[in-house]
Amino acid sequence: MISILLVDDHDLVRNGVRRILDDIRGFKVVGECADGEQAIKFCRNETPDVVLMDMNMPGMGGLEATRKIIRMDLGIKVIVLSVHQENPYPAKVMQLGAHGYLTKSAVPAEMIKAVHQVHAGQRYISPDMAQQVALGQLDLNENDPFKPLSDREMQILLMITKGLRIPDIAIQLNLSAKTVNTYKYRMFEKLNVNGEVELTHLALRHKLITSESI
Repeated sequence: MISILLVDDHDLVRNGVRRILDDIRGFKVVGECADGEQAIKFCRNETPDVVLMDMNMPGMGGLEATRKIIRMDLGIKVIVLSVHQENPYPAKVMQLGAHGYLTKSAVPAEMIKAVHQVHAGQRYISPDMAQQVALGQLDLNENDPFKPLSDREMQILLMITKGLRIPDIAIQLNLSAKTVNTYKYRMFEKLNVNGEVELTHLALRHKLITSESI
């Protein structure tokens, strides 16, 4: 029996994934968490076999939670679920030690395959992203301008480039607007950009985002 923890801040998403997994023989959903802090606490106490981890959540995001769960060294496998499929984002997630990466558009059969594969000790990434990630590993090591960014800075960067305003980002991440602005300007300094327009152009140029996602 493979025990699975679902981590997502949206009840609707967790309920949908649970309905899929509950119908699969050999799978057991042992818990649900709405943020990274809850997920870490659950993993310390219950040690599920596999965690399906949402990337963008209020409070502690999926990247930081994944890093901390991997560092616990309890044998827990983490599969990250995200809306982002463009590099270098998937490559960065896999470098953190995640065992799998799926987009939220993945069909149920792919999610089931990913759970089986990571539980067996292998890594899983969807075939349509595999080549991107392989190439992205080279970019991350050689000329990735986003490498100095922290997990939270990267999260805020993606939200800014999607057109979210600072107050909206603050609400979604359960932070103050002042704190979000501090992250933003620290990010601008690291990337040597002078504003949100330059930031978006940089993200487009390095294929962190696509024009369709703006």
